[in-house]
Amino acid sequence: MTDEVRRVGAGLDTSTPNFARIGNYFIGGKDNFAADREAAEQILAIAPEIRTMAREVQAFQVRVIRYLVEQGITQFIHIGAGIPSRQNTHEIAQSLIPEARVVYVATDPVVLSHSRALLATDSRTGVVEGDVLHPAELVADPILRQIIDVERPLAVVITGALQYIPDEDDPFKRVAELRDWMPAGSYLAIAHIVFDSRPEAAAPIVEVYRRVFNRMEDASRTRDQVQGFLDGLEPVEPGLVYVRQWRPDNPLNLHRPEKAWVVGGVGRKTGP
Repeated sequence: MTDEVRRVGAGLDTSTPNFARIGNYFIGGKDNFAADREAAEQILAIAPEIRTMAREVQAFQVRVIRYLVEQGITQFIHIGAGIPSRQNTHEIAQSLIPEARVVYVATDPVVLSHSRALLATDSRTGVVEGDVLHPAELVADPILRQIIDVERPLAVVITGALQYIPDEDDPFKRVAELRDWMPAGSYLAIAHIVFDSRPEAAAPIVEVYRRVFNRMEDASRTRDQVQGFLDGLEPVEPGLVYVRQWRPDNPLNLHRPEKAWVVGGVGRKTGP
């Protein structure tokens, strides 16, 4: 456990599992507590490949940011990035183009505290409280507008958020509102767990989340359902695919792509 976790945890209920800290445990991080590890191990008992999937999403994110910079994008809004780790969005983007600007968006107090301490270290990088379900409030945030020129093309990256939001909360409508707000020439990139290749894992994992987080909703989806988040956008090749298949650096990563059952895709806004 890091000193940062100790400081942040001092004012929080560390006996209750936390989505962000569970995700940190999956990627081998130390910013988590016993309750988080216990919940994570229950999920890993059902699907031990989730550790690999978490790392594959990180690798996908690196490739996406690199691609978007190559397309001339210098502004990024990252929703649901989780607790800072290695190869954070601003580090990737600014290593390629130093003037790149990045805003991280989160609601989780653990993520916000860590991110403000570790990521918002200069005028080109910021952290705001918000989420994809409240796009109007998000895009009106003064910190976001101080860093991001909302009249110029930008990229919205959503990883690790949509897969937890049930249909009852209208995530497709909210993402569409965000899409409509983006200037022409902007991009939307998403990653989302799907259960096409592991349908038998859906119900047990949902049951763990119900038991641990007292949630009754089921947010599990298939690839075809996730495709709806990119409606109205011009798809970037190769479309919405398993993350291992999205512009891989190594052709060997194409072997058994469904073993990492997370899909990722990028769409470009071409019109007003």
